[in-house]
Amino acid sequence: MAAVVLGLCLAAAPGALLAKEKLTVDLVNEPSSLDPHVQWNPDSYYVYRNIFDNLITRDDKGNIVPQVATSWKYLSDTEIEFTLRDDVTFHDGQKLTAEDVAFSVQRITDPKFASPQLGQFNKIIKAEVTSPTTVKLTTDGPYPALLGQLVKLSIVPKHLVDAVGKDAFNLKPVGSGPYKFDGWQRGVQVTLTANDKYWGTKGPFASVAFRAVPDAATRVANLQAGTSDLAVTLDSDLAAQLKNSPKAKVLSVLTERVAYLAMNIQKPPVNDPKVREAIAYAIDKDGLVEGILGGYDKAVPEMLSPAHVGWVEGIEPRGYDLAKSKALITEAGAKAKQPISLLTAPVYDQRVVQAIQQMLTEAGLTVNIEMTDMANWLKQMQSGPDSIPQMAFSRWSCACQDADGVLFPLLHSSSGWANAQDPEVERLLVEARQSLDEKKRLSLYRAVHERIAKELFLVPLYQVGIIYGAAKGLQWQPTPNESMFLNRMTWKD
Repeated sequence: MAAVVLGLCLAAAPGALLAKEKLTVDLVNEPSSLDPHVQWNPDSYYVYRNIFDNLITRDDKGNIVPQVATSWKYLSDTEIEFTLRDDVTFHDGQKLTAEDVAFSVQRITDPKFASPQLGQFNKIIKAEVTSPTTVKLTTDGPYPALLGQLVKLSIVPKHLVDAVGKDAFNLKPVGSGPYKFDGWQRGVQVTLTANDKYWGTKGPFASVAFRAVPDAATRVANLQAGTSDLAVTLDSDLAAQLKNSPKAKVLSVLTERVAYLAMNIQKPPVNDPKVREAIAYAIDKDGLVEGILGGYDKAVPEMLSPAHVGWVEGIEPRGYDLAKSKALITEAGAKAKQPISLLTAPVYDQRVVQAIQQMLTEAGLTVNIEMTDMANWLKQMQSGPDSIPQMAFSRWSCACQDADGVLFPLLHSSSGWANAQDPEVERLLVEARQSLDEKKRLSLYRAVHERIAKELFLVPLYQVGIIYGAAKGLQWQPTPNESMFLNRMTWKD
């Protein structure tokens, strides 16, 4: 494969826009980690992705483009060499080197480090410095999703991580990105300041405060009052309140994130195929999208979105059919009467969770909603079949826009998220992640989608349309991978 050399220019037209000293962003929760290799939930990612540079990134059109790497070339089907910039420095003044890149890859792929992102990068078996400005990565077999995964891999400073350790680094992270860590007031906010020595497009705001505001109505009220400039994770009802606001506006985009109903098919009663089929027939996806979500989202028949490599046309889901659902529950007998716990967390739209509960109740199941904080939700969901609950509402994004980043961690038994334990699906997933033949990959993923539709290891619901509220002056285009790059924003009064 030929070397790739691309340029990225995101600067605004001079003189057209005005400066704003401080940007205030209301998140749902505070970050669970600011170490980019420890966690990748949205509230963490929104913040730390501005502190750190990645080897490569995506532009606003979704193209993979350089960041720390200026170009890359395949040496073989399993070896890729990256040429690096020589003008990147960390916030402590130390130069970013090939050693830091190799170290970052080795760190996140080390099983002992136990990163929740390990399943996204475990095809990489070696990272080595080949010259002062080049790094070679070796994969365990061909890996077509590699570049899509690497857009998430942040570069950390080896000298500092080695000196202070993981815990201390998380409390005071140092990257090379357009913003520097300033402070973390636990439970309240994380503050960043602009990196005036940044090698690329500099941040337009002198400082940025990411606040923890769990209540969505409060996030909207803050926008209306002018005490915040950007709010994440609004629902359609709250978005409607901003339609005629003199101070705020709605920004939305269909993302690569897919909402789904997770089931632990090792636990009764969802270990019964008839119960799972009844659940699938009982859920009115179009009713959720149009009746509750205001049409911002889009029902999907498979566990991907059209933004993913691996999306295929023609997958036939079970449509909404309450009568069939009730009949299947009757056939399943007494075991279908066992109560089912439906795990959720505050970050999710509880209107949807409650609607699913009601739909399943109407079909004849007993479903109890269990609310927990996001940290505990993650712990239960990614700790293997013994810990994964009977059922959970979830939304998945790998930020890589490739099927491998979604289907492999959810369905392959090497992942803590998985419980299906289906040899045929695992064979297909392994073969798909090792083939460089695009047509063959799509054929393999079609087979995976068909297998999911038949066995119902989970129930895909809809492609998530994320809704932000923003101050009128904020100029920003949200993207399907849900990145919040501050240096791609501008302000215009």
